[in-house]
Amino acid sequence: MKRREFIKSAGLSAVGTGLLLNANQSVAAKPEFNWKMVTTWPKNFPVLGTNANYLAKTIQQMSGGRIRIKVYGANELVPAFEAFDAVSRGTAQMGHGAAYYWKGKSETTQFFSAIPFGMTGQEVNGWLYHGGGMALWEELYDRFNLVPAATGNTGVQMAGWFRNDINSVADLKGLKMRIPGLGGEVLKRAGGTPVNLPGGEVFTSLQSGAIDATEWIGPYNDLAFGLYKAAKNYYYPGWHEPGSTLETFINKDAFNELPADLQAIVKNACKAANMDMLSEFTAKNNTALNTLVNQHQVHVKALPDDVLIKLHALSNEVVQEVVAKDVFSQKVYASYSDFQQQVMRWSNISEYAFMRARGLGA
Repeated sequence: MKRREFIKSAGLSAVGTGLLLNANQSVAAKPEFNWKMVTTWPKNFPVLGTNANYLAKTIQQMSGGRIRIKVYGANELVPAFEAFDAVSRGTAQMGHGAAYYWKGKSETTQFFSAIPFGMTGQEVNGWLYHGGGMALWEELYDRFNLVPAATGNTGVQMAGWFRNDINSVADLKGLKMRIPGLGGEVLKRAGGTPVNLPGGEVFTSLQSGAIDATEWIGPYNDLAFGLYKAAKNYYYPGWHEPGSTLETFINKDAFNELPADLQAIVKNACKAANMDMLSEFTAKNNTALNTLVNQHQVHVKALPDDVLIKLHALSNEVVQEVVAKDVFSQKVYASYSDFQQQVMRWSNISEYAFMRARGLGA
C-alpha cells in the first residue's frame, strides 16, 4: 500500500511539475516590449496629446501588458518636427503627429492628412479603410522604414484666428499666418505668408505679433490654447482642413519584431484612437464655442463667399502642381479624388440633405 501511495504521489508530482513547466514555457513564449512614443504635441495637451496617451494605454491593456509605451511630448526627447526622423532611425519606436508636417520628406504625405476642400473625417476614413488609401499610405512610408496608421481626426476645423477682419481676397495679401500643409501653399498664392509652427509656439507667436493669424483646430483645442487672448476674430469654415487625419508612425523594424497578435493589437488600437478623437471633438466643440463667445467675447464670422471661391480655385492649382511632380503622387491623388467624387454623391443625398431638412424645422 505504501509503495502504491508513493508511486501515485510521484506521478501526481510529475504531472504538477509538467504543468508548471508548460506554464513557464507559455509565459516565456510571450516576450514583452518596452517602447517610446515621441509626439509633435505639448505633453498631455487636450485631445491631441491625450490621444497619444489613450493609444499607449489601450495598447498596454489589449496586450495584457506585453507592450508598454512611454509617451514623450514635444521637446521632451526630440523637438516636435524631428519626431519623424527619430522613429525612422529607431531612436523611438512610435511617433504621433500629422502627415503634412513631413512634406519636406515627400509632398505626397500631405494627401494623408488634409486636402483643402477635400473629404470630411467620415469620408476620409472610408477611403483609408475601404477605398485603398491605407495601402497607398503604407507604400509611401515604407520608403522611410515606417508603418503608418490613422490615429485620430479633427473633423471640419475652423478657418482660424485673425487680428483683423477678412472682408475680401485683398485682406489676405501680406497676411503672415501659421498654416501648414497644402493650405499654406494656397495662402501663399493668395498673397499671404504661411508659417509652419509646432503647437507649443502658436499662442506666443500670435500674442507677440510675430504672426497676424493662425489656424489650429477648433473651439475645444483653441480654447485650451488661450488663442482668444491674442485675437478676437474667429472665422469659419476650415476650408483648408475639412477632416484632418492624425497619425501614428511606427518604426518598421520594431513593428516586424512583434508577433502577429501584437501587430494586430497595435493596428486595432490605432483604429480605436481614431474614432475616439473624432468623437471627443464632436462632443466638446460646441460647449467650448459657447464659452469663447459668451465669456471671452470672441467674434465668430463666416469667410465671404468670394474669398472661399478664390481659395478653392487656388487649392486646385496647388494640388495639381503637387500631383504633376511624380507618378506616385498621381497614383495617390487619383485614388483620393475618385473616392471623393463617388462618396460626395452619397453625402449630398444623405448627410447634406438631412442636415438641410433638419434645419427647416428648427
